[in-house]
Amino acid sequence: MTSKIVVTGLGATTPIGGDVASTWAALLAGESGISTLEFEWVARHQLPVTFAGQAKVPAKDTLSHKESKRLDPSSQFALVAAREAWADAGAPDVAPERIAVEFSTGIGGVWTLLDAYDSLNQGEARHISPMTVPMLMPNGPAAAIGMDISARGGIRTTVSACASSTEAIANAITRLRSGDIDVVVAGGCEAAIHPLPIAAFASMHALSRRNDDPTTASRPYDINRDGFVMGEGGAAIVLELEEHALARGAKIYAELAGGGVTSDAYHITAPDPEGSGAARAMLQAIEMAGAKPTDVMHINAHATSTAVGDIAEYNAMKKVFGDHLANIPVTGTKSATGHLLGGTGAIEAIFVILALHHRVLPPTINLFDQDPAIPLDVVTKPRPIPAGPALAISNSFGFGGHNAVVAFRSYEG
Repeated sequence: MTSKIVVTGLGATTPIGGDVASTWAALLAGESGISTLEFEWVARHQLPVTFAGQAKVPAKDTLSHKESKRLDPSSQFALVAAREAWADAGAPDVAPERIAVEFSTGIGGVWTLLDAYDSLNQGEARHISPMTVPMLMPNGPAAAIGMDISARGGIRTTVSACASSTEAIANAITRLRSGDIDVVVAGGCEAAIHPLPIAAFASMHALSRRNDDPTTASRPYDINRDGFVMGEGGAAIVLELEEHALARGAKIYAELAGGGVTSDAYHITAPDPEGSGAARAMLQAIEMAGAKPTDVMHINAHATSTAVGDIAEYNAMKKVFGDHLANIPVTGTKSATGHLLGGTGAIEAIFVILALHHRVLPPTINLFDQDPAIPLDVVTKPRPIPAGPALAISNSFGFGGHNAVVAFRSYEG
C-alpha cells in the first residue's frame, strides 16, 4: 500500500496578509488585496493599468538588511514563506541529504534584471552588483530556501508560467515516493509588479482596466470580467510521508493525495477552448488519489477573470465531472489576492488545505452578475464542509499550454 503524503507546515505572504493566519482570516472576511499603485513610475511610463495586488507586508520588514540587499524581491517572498512553513512544521530534525526543495517562479528576478539593465544603459557598468546573476536567476528563490534549511537532497525549480508552483507540489510526490527523501518544501513565488510586465500584459489585453475601481477588478465568472489583476508574494508547504510525520509527532493539516501535469500544445498564450489538456490533468490528480470525479467535493479554480480563460476552464471541468459539476462548490480566490503568476498555485493549494482542515470553504468576491455560460455553484460566502472525508482539487494553467492540478484529502488520522 502506498504511503500517504501529508502536509505538516504552511507559510505565505500575500496581498491580503503577511502570514498564513492573517491571509486566511482576510480571505474568509471577503477582503480585497488590490489597490492603486502609488509609484512615480506609473505616471512616468503612462501605464494603462495602475493597480495591482501588492504584498500586504513588505518582505524587507521581515528579513535582515543583508538578506534584502542580496535577494531579488521574488526570493525575499520565497524565504519569508518558507521560514514560516518550516517553523510551522516544527523545524524537522532531518539529515540534510534527505531534505529537498521544489520551489517555482513564473518569471524570476525581473526587478534585478531590469534595474541592472537600466544602470548599464546609463553607463554604470562598474556599478552592477556582483550578486546580479544569482539574484535574477529563476532558481534563486529555491536556492535561498535550500541554503536556509540546509537542504542537500536536491533543489529544483519548475518554470511553467502560472502552473509553476502547482507543478512543483505535484513533483514533490515523486520525490517523497522515491524513498530517498523524507521532507520536501514545495511552493512558489513572484514579484513582477514592475512597469515592464504590467505594460506587456496590458498590451496583450490580459489585464483588467478598472483603474477607477481596483478592489472589484478581479471578477471570476462575472459577465463583465475584463482581465486578471497582477499580484505578488510567495507560499510554501512542508510535505512528508505520514509515518515520518507521526514518528516525530508533527501536526497534520491534510493529505496530498494526487497530482496531474499535462500540456495543450495548442497556443502560446490562449488555453485550448475545449479544455482537453486541463481535463486530463484533473483526471490524473483524481485517479492518483484513488478516487472518482464524483468524490470531489470542492474545486479551487484557476479562475483568472479573463473572458476566454474562465470559460475554457469551465469546459474542462464539464468534461471531467459532467452533470455532477453542478453539485461541486467552486471558489475563485484570485478575486481577493490577484494573480500571483508562478506563486499562485501554492497559495491556492494552501487555501484548499485550510478549507479541508477547518471544514470551511472560502468565498469568491466580486461576483455581481454571473455569466450564464458558466453555470457553476460559486461560493460567495464562507460555506461549511459537511462532516466526513473530503477530497478537493486546485487547478493552475499557464501560458505555453501548461496544466497542473493537485488533489488534497481531509486528514482523518
